[in-house]
Amino acid sequence: MAAGALSGLVAALETHRGRDRAVRALCYGCQLAGGALAGPQASPSGLPGRLLAVSAELSACRTALRLFDDLAMLSYSCGYGLGPKDEDGLVRALSVLCNVANQLYYPCEHLAWAADAGIIRTRAQKWWTLSTGLWALSLLLGILRTSSPQSRKEAKAQVKAEVLSILAQVADLSNAIHWLPPGFLWAGRFPPWLVGLLGTVSSLIGIYQASRGGNTEAV
Repeated sequence: MAAGALSGLVAALETHRGRDRAVRALCYGCQLAGGALAGPQASPSGLPGRLLAVSAELSACRTALRLFDDLAMLSYSCGYGLGPKDEDGLVRALSVLCNVANQLYYPCEHLAWAADAGIIRTRAQKWWTLSTGLWALSLLLGILRTSSPQSRKEAKAQVKAEVLSILAQVADLSNAIHWLPPGFLWAGRFPPWLVGLLGTVSSLIGIYQASRGGNTEAV
């Protein structure tokens, strides 16, 4: 049994999505632990500071790896098109809008990354804000799609999976709003441990759903 679990873990880590889920969980887990240990310190040192540094490096790693996700997203969007004819019109519309938001998210994030790295001369913050806004929009559309009456009617046997998906998306949406410019709802008000907690919850749900054969688009 242990050998089977190890083989499954190795197989998951050998895939891009599987490795990204593991790095994401570790990234937010370090932020949760570092933030909790740091308490109210503005610039924590020692173990809390090192944990937060690890979290920042893992987040940067995920950002760099997403440079190669555009084509996969484009392939998915083209494959879905305007949605199957037998699907509810509202669900199809929300899905198409969600795909558009996801597709636009990647180039905006790439431009922000390139500006931070000094590759292009532009203000990085505006592109980070735009990419975060698109991610928040995608999550909101996903929540509306999952909770739509037609979607629930078609997925009564998957109530648990739908509830978990909504919980993960709400957790990510909460963090996305936190990362928007201050002044919008609760933007900039979360302490590091809360960001880590929400991200860890979302990541663990994503890992659980993947192990059950589900599909998540956590960023």
